[in-house]
Amino acid sequence: MSGTLLHIAAFLVAVFVLVTVHEFGHFWVARRLGFKVLRFSVGFGRPLWQRTARDGTEYVLAIVPLGGYVKMLDEREGPVAPDQLAGAFTRRPHWQRIAVLLAGPAANFIFAILLLAGTYMVQGSSDVRALLGPVTLDSPAARAGVRSGDEIVAVGGDAISGQGAAVIGLLDAVSSGAAVRLTLRDPAGAVREVALDPGSADQRRGMAEPMALLPGLGLRFAAIPVPPVLGVLEPDGPAARAGLLPGDTILSVNGEPVHDFAGFVKLVHAHPDETIAVRYIRGGQEAGTRIAVAGVEEEGARIGRIRAFPQRPTALPPGMLQHVDYGPVGALAAATREAWGQTALQARLLWRMLAGRVSVKNLSGPLTIAELAGDSARAGPSVFLGFLVLVSLALGFMNLLPIPILDGGQVVMQAIEWLKGSPLSERAQVAGQQVGIALVVLLVGIALYNDIARQFG
Repeated sequence: MSGTLLHIAAFLVAVFVLVTVHEFGHFWVARRLGFKVLRFSVGFGRPLWQRTARDGTEYVLAIVPLGGYVKMLDEREGPVAPDQLAGAFTRRPHWQRIAVLLAGPAANFIFAILLLAGTYMVQGSSDVRALLGPVTLDSPAARAGVRSGDEIVAVGGDAISGQGAAVIGLLDAVSSGAAVRLTLRDPAGAVREVALDPGSADQRRGMAEPMALLPGLGLRFAAIPVPPVLGVLEPDGPAARAGLLPGDTILSVNGEPVHDFAGFVKLVHAHPDETIAVRYIRGGQEAGTRIAVAGVEEEGARIGRIRAFPQRPTALPPGMLQHVDYGPVGALAAATREAWGQTALQARLLWRMLAGRVSVKNLSGPLTIAELAGDSARAGPSVFLGFLVLVSLALGFMNLLPIPILDGGQVVMQAIEWLKGSPLSERAQVAGQQVGIALVVLLVGIALYNDIARQFG
């Protein structure tokens, strides 16, 4: 399957699963509380499959798989037969309406926790130790006394499990406006604390942009030696067109020997829009080819790309991986903590984005999500399941935002009606819907702009 088709297929699978989970949450709670459900639809538009149950509920799989809905009996949409009034949305107690609205996001959170807990039970939790490589001279890290070979063991006093947690902790700390406090362990085992000063608000905002955090602080993780063996090649990429195949071992580029994959990448980056001569070994036989390297703009510089990725190493060097095994209770507890931490971080970053302390460039739209879906699917089932966990948490959080057309906004409107003792006027409801649509269109527009900007450098 080509790279583009894989991205589309993985994206559609992710959307289908997460939308079904979300809408099933609304559906299940509505049915349990006595609401009359008319339709449970996954997707919009023309039905591809449709079935009507004995109780009159329609189950629909529609042609556009980018959403879904649960339609309930509602007096606001037309006359309701007297014998069915008890099941109408507007006749149910306000607390029940709010429970139904909250059930969709809750289903996404529960799904993410259970999926993550299952992953922890089967394979445990693994992360690469946050060992640091060379520190950039005259950077915030260098001025604070961070040295190559140090390991980050805590950020802001909170212990971290490895590189992934370290990056999240650093992003949180930089965008908070306070000093970035790190607990470091040197190669001899001595532990010390340092405080990094990321600089002004503008400098912090720049560091919080995608791919700018570690370079802005002057940090990089220690390189893990990866042999120059090709893994996945994009079918329409320069490397594949030149005849290279997964499993080929790269020997040299333009006569310069290649010792590891990082060295191969460095040589390719140095020749954008040029043709390079590559020697490689396949099946014990040495051969050569010429590759027309593509040129792309990245972080203000033009670099070469051939769309080839390394073969995943079967094992990391001894001591580089931190692994924890879990039983059922421990896995569920760890998954719940992780889900809470990720959701709380989303809330903090969104608030800081609204306050202008985090760049809106961090918003991602469907193009970036599809790319991440395809990359995670290519990397293996466990990585794709991890992607589903993150997106499910994001979907649950997003739907809790107090925007009128989202679940959170509807909860606010129902709460106002409850306190007011009477329904909101039609004018107020229409105005709320218009504001909600405008806000969602604005957010989607920014996210799409960011997607396109990333695609075209």
